[in-house]
Amino acid sequence: QVQLEESGGGLVQAGGSLRLSCAASGVTFGNYAVGWFRQAPGKEREFVAVSFRNTQTYYADSVKGRFTIARGNVRNTMYLQMDTLKPEDTAVYYCAAGRLILSSIRNPVQYNYWGQGTQVTVSS
Repeated sequence: QVQLEESGGGLVQAGGSLRLSCAASGVTFGNYAVGWFRQAPGKEREFVAVSFRNTQTYYADSVKGRFTIARGNVRNTMYLQMDTLKPEDTAVYYCAAGRLILSSIRNPVQYNYWGQGTQVTVSS
């Protein structure tokens, strides 16, 4: 059984940083696309970043240059380092994994497994 678990969310002031973690069991990240998505109240879930089979990374334009997705030293762990946070980054952040083709990495429907989400709140 595949399980993903996020941690590291919280409340931070604008300009601050947080690091989210995604720990997986029942799946080997190296064979999957592992992505981060977020969903703010009243909005659709949106793509944030993805590590594609541990070889390539992609980011939403809104976070490029501020967020970094990276594998952890612990097997099957993925991090999202978030710097220079803005109030508009406030959302529930989800880790997701799936066997995708490259053209599908931004589509949440294509991901097979999801964590429960972790709240990130950025105050102005």
